[in-house]
Amino acid sequence: MSEALLYSFRRCPYAMRARLALRYSGIPVRIIEVSLKAKPAEMLALSPKGTVPVLSADGRVIDESLAIMQWALAQHDPDDWLLQGDPAVLALIAENDQGFKYHLNRYKYAERYPEQPMEHYRAEGEVFLQTLEGLLSGRGYLLADHPSLADMALAPFVRQFAHVDRDWFASAPYPGLQRWLEAFLQSPLFIGVMAKH
Repeated sequence: MSEALLYSFRRCPYAMRARLALRYSGIPVRIIEVSLKAKPAEMLALSPKGTVPVLSADGRVIDESLAIMQWALAQHDPDDWLLQGDPAVLALIAENDQGFKYHLNRYKYAERYPEQPMEHYRAEGEVFLQTLEGLLSGRGYLLADHPSLADMALAPFVRQFAHVDRDWFASAPYPGLQRWLEAFLQSPLFIGVMAKH
């Protein structure tokens, strides 16, 4: 396999989860850090929509983070992140990407959405946090006794939600979720993908 190229933005949760899967799968990849204000022409030539991440590998271009994760795991999935194809994995990711992300954006950038106070958007997002807390009661990960694609696809977004108001999150009634997020943030895999290039 020729060297893969990943156009990425370090703090973008979509790019983060793509980097997590590529690193976990052991795929050699050259990461190109993109300035979102000055996107490189080479990236736009590959993917005119102009969002990160964009992976160029083996003559293919993949410009959706979940598709990059699935491509990486199809090459190598040593710890069964795919959980033998359990449909619960993709269902939970869809709930994150389609519902939770919507409320997260409004909570994080509440000043852009003055129709409701920030607390309203947080409460909307909390519905999903409660679902995750329920899944984490009695185990360390969302869908199994080890990390899965669902954990890695969701953690960057839960991190973003938690960081809007860290004091609130630290005192919120989500002990399982707090433990899960802290374990993710301290993991060698996450620390590795957050290293600056």
